[in-house]
Amino acid sequence: MENNYYEVREVKNLKELLNQTVDLYGDNPAFKFKKRMYKKDEKVEFNIITYKEFKNEIDYFGTALNSMGLQEERIALISKNRYEWTSVYYAVTTGNKVIVPLDKALPDNEIISLAGRSEAKAIVFEEKYLEVIKKIKEEKLSQIEYFICFDFEEDKDGILSYKKLLEKGKELLEKGDRSHLDAEIDEDKTSIMLFTSGTTAMSKAVMLSQKNICANVMDLARIIKFDSNDSMLALLPFHHAFQSIINQMVVYIGGWIAFCDGLKYIQQNLCEYKPTVIVCVPLIMESIYKRIMKTVEKEGKTKLLNRMIKFTNILDKVHINLKRKVFKEIHEAIGGNVRLVVVGAAAMDPNLINSLNGLGIRLAQGYGLTETSPVVAVEGDKTQKVGTVGKALPSLEVKIDSPDEKGIGEIWVKGPSVMIGYYNNNEATEDVMSGEWFKTGDLGYLENEYLHITGRKKNVIVQKNGKNIFPEELETLISYIPGVKESIVYGKPTRDNDLDVCVKIVYDKEAIKDIIGYVSEDEIYKLMKKHIADINKNMPPYKHIREIIITDEELIKTTTAKVKRHEEIAKILGEQK
Repeated sequence: MENNYYEVREVKNLKELLNQTVDLYGDNPAFKFKKRMYKKDEKVEFNIITYKEFKNEIDYFGTALNSMGLQEERIALISKNRYEWTSVYYAVTTGNKVIVPLDKALPDNEIISLAGRSEAKAIVFEEKYLEVIKKIKEEKLSQIEYFICFDFEEDKDGILSYKKLLEKGKELLEKGDRSHLDAEIDEDKTSIMLFTSGTTAMSKAVMLSQKNICANVMDLARIIKFDSNDSMLALLPFHHAFQSIINQMVVYIGGWIAFCDGLKYIQQNLCEYKPTVIVCVPLIMESIYKRIMKTVEKEGKTKLLNRMIKFTNILDKVHINLKRKVFKEIHEAIGGNVRLVVVGAAAMDPNLINSLNGLGIRLAQGYGLTETSPVVAVEGDKTQKVGTVGKALPSLEVKIDSPDEKGIGEIWVKGPSVMIGYYNNNEATEDVMSGEWFKTGDLGYLENEYLHITGRKKNVIVQKNGKNIFPEELETLISYIPGVKESIVYGKPTRDNDLDVCVKIVYDKEAIKDIIGYVSEDEIYKLMKKHIADINKNMPPYKHIREIIITDEELIKTTTAKVKRHEEIAKILGEQK
């Protein structure tokens, strides 16, 4: 590793990436998935797809698409995480077409809207979406001409069978049709169109090129050691930019991908697939950790565990790493092979990171946006610092625009993984670009090249006296209060046109029962008020939280578990009128 970077294979586009991997690792498993759903104690049987088989399916489907006159067209895609999803993604991108992955959790009206806005000519979907797809087809609500279902055995009512198209593509290939195999890739043009989260009217279509994606893949490989022995359990939806880039990384290194059966099956799936890498949002890792600690507590081993963490931390300082042996039972609870957890999409509690690291579970926090393909910074093998998101990726430049007296300003990014722009929205593109610099809208500061995220620019509460309050800072402190599940800090308008700092706290019923023995709204409110008063004591007066709302109802979230802050605040203020 020279200059803290690993050597990497150069790839210019996804076709080159895939072909190289098939040449190097053709007989390796690319995907593992269950033949059916199993009960917990049943022996699990897996389907295994090798890279050669994966490449064949890609070529068959790509050839079939060309036979339908879909060269260089846009192809929409919506389904749960499954092997065929990735086959379609690669068939489209390696055939010089544009893939438009849609969020699998969208309501019907948004699926209809985005199908139209994408101007796709075909859509590939699973049977779950049949009714909304029929509506789009019958009422001609988009430009889509071809409707392709993963789960149909035969063509039916104008909807094509994916399986039949594979057969057709294979037949055409065997007869000498090389239209897909010989397609030349323009790595600089739009190849992936991703809609940002938000309401239908506000979501923007981000245009990414294959150059963008490959630059991000190579950057990640330069700072985190992956190899063909690695495997990943996919916990985030494939349309999510963060999960998608890790998918490309796993294909790049010749590892394999497994699919989670659902959030409640995560721990079971970890034990079944025994992956080496987990990619998730903080909420998922917090849930896994709480479950493990609950078991430790029930067994009366909490004090012993804390003593052993201190002991093994001392050994770490003299390069004796016994954590995996000492905490073998805990590692077995998550499959036994996990060597790395990569967390993104939201900030993670530094105390939790330290706790996991103390158990020998290495956690790397990252930061990125859809517009940056997506990773901007991540804690690499040699660039770890708890409380930060690591350093900028090797090919990217990060700077802080207009920093205040604390060095906090808007994070700007420049480099080969910055998007082409927003589709059909020059005004929005101009708003976020300053020459080659992308203005993230996030606030942070740099310290010895390590990037700290402090919040979203548009979330800052600005008071009449010019003081800025970062809600995320207070929310982190509130998250340490026992019994708090989540919270949102917001500014409530006052009669004199100022803003009071207020908070809505979502409490955890089970945790509260453990603390006070029963669940009474009055008692919970008193408990939270006391803790908030303690936080206020250590804050300047302008940051004091003036009002508290408590509830057990979860905050409004996107499909990737991010709080829809503006919708939630509008709801709170609307209810208070």
